[in-house]
Amino acid sequence: MGRYHSLALVALVVAAVSPAWSFAPRTGPFQVASTPAASSSATTSALSEQKFAVTEVSDPNYNAVHVAKTGGAGTRTASQDAMEKNLSLGAPGKRPVGGHFLTKGGVQVTAQVDRLVFDQNSMAEGTSNRAVEELVDRLDGSKGALLTSSYEFPGRYARWSLGFVDPPLEVSGRENRCTIKALNERGTVILPAVIQAMESLKADGILKSVEIQTCSGDNADECGTEGTAIRVDVTVVPPADVGSFSEENRSRQPSLFSVVRSLIDMFGYEDGDGQLGLYGAFGYDLTFQFEPINESQVRDESQRDILLYLPDEILVVDQDKQDAWKIKYDFNVKGKSTQGMPRVGDVEPFEPFDEEDAEAVAAFTDRDTPKGEFAESAERAKREFAVGNLFEAVLSQTFRNKLTEKSPPSTIFRRLRNRNPAPYGFLINLGEEEYLVGASPEMFVRCERIEDNAYRPGAIRVETCPISGTVARGADALEDAQRVKSLMMNQKEESELTMCTDVDRNDKSRICEPGSVKVIGRRQIEMYSRLIHTVDHVEGYLRPEFDALDAFLCHTWAVTVTGAPKTWAIQFVEDNERSPRHWYGAAVGMVGFDGTMNTGLTLRTVRIKSGVAEVRAGATLLYDSNPVAEEQETELKASAMIDAVVSTGEIGSEEGAAPAAQKEEAVGTGKQIILIDHEDSFVHTLGNYLRQTGAEVTTLRSGPSALAKIETMINDGNKPDMVVLSPGPGTPSDFALSTSLEFMEKHKIPGFGVCLGLQGMVEHFGGVLGVLSYPMHGKPSPVTLTMRGKDESSIFNDIPDTFEVARYHSLHGIKDSLPDCLEITAMTEDGIVMGIQHKTKPYAAVQFHPESILTDPRNGMTILKNALRYLRCEDGDEGANGAGGDDDIATTGAQIVAELEEQSVSELKDQLKAVGLSTSGTKSQLIVRLALWIHKSNEAKAGRLSFDGMTVPDLRELKQGLGLKGTAPTRGELVDVLNKCLLG
Repeated sequence: MGRYHSLALVALVVAAVSPAWSFAPRTGPFQVASTPAASSSATTSALSEQKFAVTEVSDPNYNAVHVAKTGGAGTRTASQDAMEKNLSLGAPGKRPVGGHFLTKGGVQVTAQVDRLVFDQNSMAEGTSNRAVEELVDRLDGSKGALLTSSYEFPGRYARWSLGFVDPPLEVSGRENRCTIKALNERGTVILPAVIQAMESLKADGILKSVEIQTCSGDNADECGTEGTAIRVDVTVVPPADVGSFSEENRSRQPSLFSVVRSLIDMFGYEDGDGQLGLYGAFGYDLTFQFEPINESQVRDESQRDILLYLPDEILVVDQDKQDAWKIKYDFNVKGKSTQGMPRVGDVEPFEPFDEEDAEAVAAFTDRDTPKGEFAESAERAKREFAVGNLFEAVLSQTFRNKLTEKSPPSTIFRRLRNRNPAPYGFLINLGEEEYLVGASPEMFVRCERIEDNAYRPGAIRVETCPISGTVARGADALEDAQRVKSLMMNQKEESELTMCTDVDRNDKSRICEPGSVKVIGRRQIEMYSRLIHTVDHVEGYLRPEFDALDAFLCHTWAVTVTGAPKTWAIQFVEDNERSPRHWYGAAVGMVGFDGTMNTGLTLRTVRIKSGVAEVRAGATLLYDSNPVAEEQETELKASAMIDAVVSTGEIGSEEGAAPAAQKEEAVGTGKQIILIDHEDSFVHTLGNYLRQTGAEVTTLRSGPSALAKIETMINDGNKPDMVVLSPGPGTPSDFALSTSLEFMEKHKIPGFGVCLGLQGMVEHFGGVLGVLSYPMHGKPSPVTLTMRGKDESSIFNDIPDTFEVARYHSLHGIKDSLPDCLEITAMTEDGIVMGIQHKTKPYAAVQFHPESILTDPRNGMTILKNALRYLRCEDGDEGANGAGGDDDIATTGAQIVAELEEQSVSELKDQLKAVGLSTSGTKSQLIVRLALWIHKSNEAKAGRLSFDGMTVPDLRELKQGLGLKGTAPTRGELVDVLNKCLLG
C-alpha cells in the first residue's frame, strides 16, 4: 500500500515537469506490437502459436453424471397418449346439444343448453366472465359450488370452470348416518326416486333404517304441499368383521359410499352430456369407514364427513376451446316434472366473526399447534421410523384468522384465483356458515371411460398425480432453475415421492387390471405461485367389477397426506395432530352419473366456519427430516392462503395480485457509455444490462475507427462517461487493448472490463497472463470477495461474500504477477483472479460474465451499477475511484509538488527534519518524501487513513517511503511511529 503512494506521487512529479505524458503500452508475454486490431477474417489469434505459462487448476469432472445417448425405447409421453385417446384432462367435453334421456332408475331427464359468449374480461350481459363473477358473488349466501382449473400441464390438466347455485338436492352424512334432503320445490319432485333407491338398499341389507320426513301442517308454508317428502334419513349397517371378506372387496363394504353408489346407479345414464352428477366435498374422516382406527380426538357433533349437491343448472366455461354454456335440467319422476318450477334456494349471507360473542372470542386461538410443538411431533415420527413402525408420515397444523365483512368467501376466492393458479380451484358454500375456498395443486382420483384400450372397450381409466418434494420459488426463472436442480438432486425429497408413488401403485393394484398400473410421469416439475413440486403421474385400468367409487375409496387418503404404511400412518396422525382435519387432506370435486370422476385433494384450502378462516398445511416426514425445517415448510405452504385471507388490497391491486417487480435503480440516467465490442457473442446482452441502468449505450467494434469515433465525440463536447471493454476471443493484443486503455487514460475516461477486458487491463498495467490447465467455458464457479472487494467503493458493494458466476475463459491474470497498482477484489477457491480494481485510477474489471444466465442477474446488475457509481473522474482529476479516500491525490498532489518545487533544498530539509523524516537524497527525492508526508498527514487528520486495514509489509513500506528513522519490529510499534509522525 505504501509503495503505491510513492509511485503515485512520483508520477505527479513527472506530470508537473512534463505537461504531456501518457502510459505506453506494456509488452507482456502475449502482446504484439501496438498496431490497429486486424479483422477476424484476416487475422487468427496468436494465442495458439505463443508459449505461455500453464496454471494448474482443479480438474472438475463435468461428466460425472452419466447422460445416456443411446438405447432409448421412445415410449409415448403422457401428452401424446392423452391426444391419441382423446382424454379430457379433467375438462368438460364439447358443448352438448341437449335433449331427453332416461336414467337406469327410470328418471326422465331433459337438458336445455344455452350458449354464452366466451369472453374472459367483459362484464356484458350474456358473457362467460359475467356469469362466472355473478356466480362467485352468489356463493357468499347461497349453497352451491364453483370448480375451476386455471393451470395447464401437457397430458394432465386443462383450463375450465364449472359451477352452480341453488341445487335441488343435498346429500350429507357423518359416520354411518346419511341425509338426503330437498332444498327447494324442485327437489321434492326428485326425492321419491331417492327414497325408492334407499328402500332397495335396506332390502339388500346395506341400510339399517330409512326414515322419511314429510311436509306437515307445522311447516307446510315453507315446504309446500302437506305430505310431500322433503327429507330421508338413513343409517348404514356396520361393515363385516375384518378378515371375513377379501381385501379386494373392502371398498364394497357398507358405508356412506353405499348410499352414494346407489344414487349414481339410479341416475346413471349413457351418452349423456357428461356434466350431470354429484358435486361437493368429502371429509377426511371418511377414511375410517374404509380403514377403521382408534379415534383419539374429539369431533364436533355438527361435523359432516360428506356434503354433495345434485345441481339442475350448471355453468360451464372451457377456456381451451374458448366456449361457454349453461345447461338447465328438468326431471320427471313418477309422472311429476320440475318443468316450470323456479330454481331458487334459501339465502344466508356470510356472517363475519362476532367480536361480541364472548364464548367465540374466548375459544379463538390463532393456531392449533403452539410454535415448536410441530417439530417435537416430527421428532416422535423419527423414532417411529427408526424402529420400522412407519416409513413416512404427514403431519399438519392449522392457522386461524378472524374474518371481517371485508373478507367474505368470494373475495378470498378471487385473491387466490389471481395469485395461485391451480388445477383444482374451488369455492363451495356448504351451508351452516361453512365454506371451502381453495387452490389445490394435486389431483386425488380421476376416472373416465376409454373406448380404445388394451383391456376392453369402455374400460375405466383411473389416474392420480402424487406430489411430494417441495422447494420455494426463486426470484426469477434463473433462480427457479437452480432450485429445481437442488430439488432434483436431493435424495430425501426423492425418497418422499418414491414412497408416495409405491403406495399409490399398491392402491390401484387392488382393483386394476394386471399389468395396467404404470408410472407415466416421474418426478416431473410443477410450478405454483410460491412453491415448486416434483410430481409423479400414475394410471391403471379398473377391472370390470369395480367402478370410480372403488377407485376413490382405495386411495383414501392419498399417502401424500397420510403416510406409509397407510393404516399405521393414519393412526399416528390421529394421535399426534392437535385437532381433527375436517375437510383437509380429503377431496373436492364431482362424481358423474356417466361413471366418470374428477377430484382434487383438499390442500391449499381455507375452511371458513362461523367467521373464522382456518388454513391447514402439512409436511411429509422421513427419517432424514429436519424437524425445524419441516415446521417451516408447513408455514411456507400456508403463507399464500393466509395472505389471501388477511390482505386488504383491492382484487388485482398490488396486494390482491402477484407482487409487481421492483423498478431498477436508474444510476446510469444521463450517462453515456461506449461499449467496445471485441467480436464477442455476448456483447449485446451486456449492452442490454447496461441500458437497464438508465444509461445510453453505443456499441462500437474495436479498432482505430472506434477510437476515432470517441475522439470526435470528445471534441464535440460529448465525452463518454465510461468505456466498457467487452469479452472476446483470443488475447488482448489481438485487439490492441493496451492502445484502447492508453487512449482512455489520456482522455480521463473511466473503464470497466469483462473477461478479455480484465486480461487487457492486467497486461496494460504490467501484469502477466497465464492459461488454465482446464478451460472454463460456460461453467459455473463460486467466487469469493477479498477484503478490498468488500470495500464500500468496490464494484462488489452489496454483493454476497461468496456467489456463483459464469466463466468463459482460458486466459487469466496470474495473481503473483499483478502490479501493485491493481488490487484483487474477487477470486475462485483455487486462486484464480476474478476481479480487479485500480488503486488510484477509475478502472475495474471482472474475469467472469455478469450478463450470463449462470450469474444471478441481481448480482450482475449490481456490479454494473457499482461500476457506474464508483468508477469516475472528478473535476480535472487524473482519475481516481470516486468513493473518497484517495480521490484527491491528483489535484492536491500536483499543487503540493508545485509549491515544494519553489522551495530551496535547505528549506525542504528543515521541514523534513521538523517532522522527524530523513533529509538525505536529491531535491526530487526530498520533494516526493515531503509531498507524501503532507498528503498522508492530511488524510490521517481527516480520518480517511486507517492503519487497521494495512498489512505489516504495507506499514513498513509506508515508513520506508516517508524516510522515518529507527526500527519498529512489531505491528504496534509501526502504528505508533506512523501515528506520531503524521498526527504529531
